[in-house]
Amino acid sequence: MQRITEPELMDEAEQARAYAMADFAEPNERFVGYFETEFPDLKTGSVLDLGCGPGDIVLRLATRRTGLTVHGIDGSAAMLRFASESLHESPELGGRVQFIEGVLPGATLPLSAYDAVVSNSLLHHLHDPDAFWRAVREAGAPGAAVLVMDLFRPESVAAAQAIVDQYAANEPEVLRLDFLASLCAAFEPDEIRAQLRAHGLDGQQNILARGIGTDEYRVKATEDKEVHNHARPDLVVLLDGAEYDHPLP
Repeated sequence: MQRITEPELMDEAEQARAYAMADFAEPNERFVGYFETEFPDLKTGSVLDLGCGPGDIVLRLATRRTGLTVHGIDGSAAMLRFASESLHESPELGGRVQFIEGVLPGATLPLSAYDAVVSNSLLHHLHDPDAFWRAVREAGAPGAAVLVMDLFRPESVAAAQAIVDQYAANEPEVLRLDFLASLCAAFEPDEIRAQLRAHGLDGQQNILARGIGTDEYRVKATEDKEVHNHARPDLVVLLDGAEYDHPLP
């Protein structure tokens, strides 16, 4: 099916609360696990989470790797209120964690460049995916590690609804609707490959398909090459359409 865009920001109070209260521990922990597996030596330095939402991944990364400074940016003030509340409950992380309200590219960040840029389930929200990859390039230091995980667009609206019914049957209706909209707004692997090529991020690629059928793809670019004054980053893109224990809007 053709991509159906959805609102870019989750800024309504009910929507933000439902998302913040949902149990995303398993997918978020899986995301952090990917980070640890792909970048085992990145134990100090700075990480930026694009579209951090209520901040769970930021806090998990900062907790697991105590040498990292982790910043999260999101355009939704409603989401960031929950992120700030969670940080308040973990005062030991306060010196290494910061949340910023803003939209990239173009937002003012605490650091001029980050050693790693990560993002979980932001890309599909954006009407213009080029804005996302520009933000990755602008925020990442030369050679920055990049980890992006997102949804995978099913072949039809009916297929998307079946996924929602199977994996989010007991979730609040607002999350079910968001999940369906997000699945319909997600990209296909070939579309991601085209985006990577357009932004000079299509070096050596190892494509891994696993999960349910071929619903999970990994695109890894590791070639060092100067592009627009940046070294080509070590890039891992995960389009995750499998193993839904909870919706990933």
